[in-house]
Amino acid sequence: MPHTDLPLEELRNYLPPLHVPEDFDAFWQDTLAEAGHQDLDASVTRRTSNLVTVETFDFSFRGWGGHTVNAWLHLPATALRDDTPLPAVLQFQGYNGGRGLPHEYVFWASAGYATLVVDTRGQGSGWAVGNTADPVGSAPSQPGHLTRGIEDPANYYYRRVYVDAVRAFEVLREQPIVDRDRVAVTGGSQGGGISLAVAALAKTPMAVMPDVPFLCDFRRATRIAPGDPYGEIVRYLKAHRDRTARVFGTLSYFDAAVLARKATSPALFSVALMDQTCPPSTVFAAFNSYAGPKEIVVYEYNDHEGGQAFQQTRQAEWLARLRERAMPS
Repeated sequence: MPHTDLPLEELRNYLPPLHVPEDFDAFWQDTLAEAGHQDLDASVTRRTSNLVTVETFDFSFRGWGGHTVNAWLHLPATALRDDTPLPAVLQFQGYNGGRGLPHEYVFWASAGYATLVVDTRGQGSGWAVGNTADPVGSAPSQPGHLTRGIEDPANYYYRRVYVDAVRAFEVLREQPIVDRDRVAVTGGSQGGGISLAVAALAKTPMAVMPDVPFLCDFRRATRIAPGDPYGEIVRYLKAHRDRTARVFGTLSYFDAAVLARKATSPALFSVALMDQTCPPSTVFAAFNSYAGPKEIVVYEYNDHEGGQAFQQTRQAEWLARLRERAMPS
């Protein structure tokens, strides 16, 4: 598979002139204020996972519109015998994946973190199961999620997703077992884009780790990504030839490369230079825009799988250093 995007030296300087709506800040302030009127209503029920090093709890809370969002709360087994609050990791899933089964996604709990693995509403029937509905309808859209409500920011699908994500961060910080000042946010692909949104819109996380992030630099992504999910937007605009400006106007409120300008937490990105799903220039658009201290790991010969276990090792080492610095003296 060849490199089809810009050379690495150009990627490191790639800063597209992304459109920022005049009411961008007001839109998100009003959105989050509206969501804040709804109690989080966390519910926690112990589950059996047949693992001896990790304890798992079925966890739910109220997201956008008061809708139930489901998650797994994984804890190191030793945490139940110790009253010391734990550092935590909030994990979001890739496109059309869900929180999975109770024994999945326990890496961070095994590394000593309380971990909340959150469903993405309406997703979880593609490659990992989920069970959180999106009860909100939309105007006609292309199959998938990217074009649901895409002609109006107030009705756009990712408005609900980003609010769910911010509230997941808030509810995790409220748990007695969690050190509220040491909560990191991570995810791959769509989860990476959502992580950037949380870093921009929530109280500052300890760290953010966007892995080959999706939802960045929509305009370029739709022009150069050869397939889905960005292809959903392309097909929508093939049908609705007169609505291009309106569609990209909506997307500008949700572009993780725009939101990255508002994020100041330490960040560890990753990018794959042969990525056909999230072209590397779109990842660098977010990385180069990111306002806080940042690092990026480059995988020269990988597609959208990125670094996988190699990146997870880098994340664990990097986060352990930050965690120690953030410990109260």
